Amino acid sequence: HNNCEMLLYALVLIGAFATISEKPVCKMVGKPEFPVLSKDGDVIIGGAFSIHSKSKVQMTLFQNEPEPLGCSSINFREFRFAQTMIFAIEEINNSTDLLPETSLGYRIYDSCGSIPSSIKTAMALMNGQEKTVLNESCTESGTVHAIIGESESSSTIAMATTTGPFHIPVISHFATCACLSNKKLFPTFFRTIPSDYYQSRALAQLVKHFGWTWVGAIRSDNDYGNNGMVTFVEAAQQEGVCIEYSEAILRTNPKEKIARVVDIIRKATSKVLVAFLAQGEMEVLLEEILLQNVTGLQWIGSESWITARQLATEKASEVLSGAIGFAINKSTIAGLKEFLLKIHPSQAPGSAILKEFWETAFGCTLSSQSKSNDTEHCTGTEQLALLRNQYTDISELRISNNVYKAVYALAHSIHNLLTCKDGQGSFTNETGTKNNTTEPRQVLHYLKGVNFTTRTGERVYFNTNGDPAAKYELVNWQHTRDGGTTFTTVGHYDASLPAGQQFTMNLVNIVWAGDHNQQPVSVCSESCLPGTRKVVQRGRPVCCFYCTPCAEGEISNSTDSIECTKCPLEYWSNEDQTQCILKETEFLSFGENMGIVLTMFSLAGACLNLAIGFIYFHFRATPLVKANNSELSFLLLFSLTLCFLCSLTFIGQPSDWSCMLRHTAFGITFALCISCVLGKTLVVLMAFKAKMPGNSVPKCSGPLQRLSVFTCTIIQVLLCILWLALSPPFPYKNMEYFKNKIILECDLGSTVAFYAVLGYIGFLSAMCFVLAFLARKLPDNFNEAKFITFSMLIFCAVWITFIPAYISSPGKYTVAVEIFAILASSFGLLFCIFLPKCYIMLLKPEKNTRKHLIGKMHSK
Repeated sequence: HNNCEMLLYALVLIGAFATISEKPVCKMVGKPEFPVLSKDGDVIIGGAFSIHSKSKVQMTLFQNEPEPLGCSSINFREFRFAQTMIFAIEEINNSTDLLPETSLGYRIYDSCGSIPSSIKTAMALMNGQEKTVLNESCTESGTVHAIIGESESSSTIAMATTTGPFHIPVISHFATCACLSNKKLFPTFFRTIPSDYYQSRALAQLVKHFGWTWVGAIRSDNDYGNNGMVTFVEAAQQEGVCIEYSEAILRTNPKEKIARVVDIIRKATSKVLVAFLAQGEMEVLLEEILLQNVTGLQWIGSESWITARQLATEKASEVLSGAIGFAINKSTIAGLKEFLLKIHPSQAPGSAILKEFWETAFGCTLSSQSKSNDTEHCTGTEQLALLRNQYTDISELRISNNVYKAVYALAHSIHNLLTCKDGQGSFTNETGTKNNTTEPRQVLHYLKGVNFTTRTGERVYFNTNGDPAAKYELVNWQHTRDGGTTFTTVGHYDASLPAGQQFTMNLVNIVWAGDHNQQPVSVCSESCLPGTRKVVQRGRPVCCFYCTPCAEGEISNSTDSIECTKCPLEYWSNEDQTQCILKETEFLSFGENMGIVLTMFSLAGACLNLAIGFIYFHFRATPLVKANNSELSFLLLFSLTLCFLCSLTFIGQPSDWSCMLRHTAFGITFALCISCVLGKTLVVLMAFKAKMPGNSVPKCSGPLQRLSVFTCTIIQVLLCILWLALSPPFPYKNMEYFKNKIILECDLGSTVAFYAVLGYIGFLSAMCFVLAFLARKLPDNFNEAKFITFSMLIFCAVWITFIPAYISSPGKYTVAVEIFAILASSFGLLFCIFLPKCYIMLLKPEKNTRKHLIGKMHSK
């Protein structure tokens, strides 16, 4: 705090002394800087271009004043930019619509692509060339009202930082660094070229569009390259693109460093190289690329060099052929070509830059004192129209058009200022002027609201960051028939469109690296096909991975899936694991072999019952039928027929009615069947327990057996009704037993009720077995207790083994086991009880007599 107070006191004292001084004097520190091209006017526009591309680095010994920065190697492209600025100013001065009573002048400086030189240029544009200013305020506004330039981001940052505190607007035609959109740092900066914020993202989308997920990257080691590459890497990661290597170079780097970077490029596995380079760095890199003979790379270029005709030499085209990248939209400027071709040193005999341009363009000398025997003397009649260089080539007016639009933007802002109108045509008295005296801060104010359309139909305006709308052309280096190179537009990018619609491709064939028609592949790992998923390799980027098949029940239906998707509950994955399909439903159907066999046995058993019933009916008057209680025999045959037929309800797709019918019908018919057998057993016991051997069965035996059959059956019926009322069976999709199948089965509803029905049948069969066992030694001719005993043994054995088999059988085999138990027990009853009697009635009729039965009984 003490230091700050002392500094404040010092400033106050300096201000006081300056006020007391009678004649304030402002002296320039250093030598004055003069423009290379200039013209007076009512309003002066400054220009800064890298007319020379190389600067001579001098050692500073700090013992005497440094020499001025030396520049060499004239850049025809930058010289064309400067002449385009002059052309636009002359066109405006000759216009009657725009600034009709105000003339524009210009001061154009050569910054040599050097940051120190750019700062000196900015100071010269603000201060003028006078060494001393007497009786004038040292805080007066500069000699220029606005500046157009520079061509590089780092130099533009230096210039905008220098002029910003003086409210002098700077419009760049070629500085694309996204950092310049920061209005807190650069409040007076504008540009007619889109920010790299959009270009970097467009390049990432371009790489992803062609499926290149493994790329190399190289950038200029300055604000342009570093900021642009940071944005590109972030966008690329969002798109799933990996960077194998990222190197930075500068045109002034030692050759050894450039060679090391090229060696990295040569040894890399990626086949795509994103070069976010300024033209100067690209020239240096290309020289070393040709020296090491690095070919086969697919170059992705930034707007700085992708349309630079100077790079499209015959040797360079062998390396860069097929290069693709985004460029500023090209345009046409009427009258510019004629203006460029009229340039001649005689127009300004004292202009050193025109003299140097002419001598370099034609390889001659205008100096009569030249002693070189190798250089011809210029005649002055040389024709620029015969030259083919970057100055005369206006087939790709992209950056030149940005210079043209920048001049017109300033002209419109000055016009609005002088007429007291803002960009929308409304009047304001805040900053307007009526006496043609303008200040840079006024131009800055009106420049923010500029909105006009050029003669070619382009709309020019600036957003809140001073940037124009981001629109690019996607250009491709293609060879022409005459061996030259053309920049063919193959697509467009418009950042103002909604996401997903910004990038569009034209119906133009793209030439790829090495003049091939087949798109190159650049991936760290081959794509994982549908049905597999990616597993990242440990310690490597996410683009390097293994492919592993999806687990059963999971799918991936797209390429390079990160994870597999589990199929819904009723679906299962197909063999390729690419889609979920409905699970196979399994039930015992009438159409399959097992269903056909069981149906045949069921129908065969029913038919056999009918045949035996027909035999019994035919021999109903014989002693054997009468002696064995024909009423119960027919009822038993009927119940057995129902038992055979009820097995059919277990076959076919389960439904609500079939599920309820199959279990209840099974329980009731078997209860009826066992009740009939039980009744027959009771009749046998009652008959042979009579006191006299000749006595007949008691008269109450008929009602008693009917009552027993009815009572035993009605109990089962009540159990089934209670089952259906409380928790009936229902169709159920069992997806737990098999993962890839759905078992259509009947859920029991109430397991207790099911086992109660089975238990009741077991109880009847056990009681019947006990009674038949007790009657087994009664006279054979009348007694059928032995056959009933044997049938009950079979019945009980079948149903005892049924329970574990039923529980352990999977799927449709559960139903098959149940049907088998029904058929086996039914056939056991049928064969044991009725076949012996049929054998006697059909094959041994002599035994089917009352005498035989009674005689046998008396002998016993």
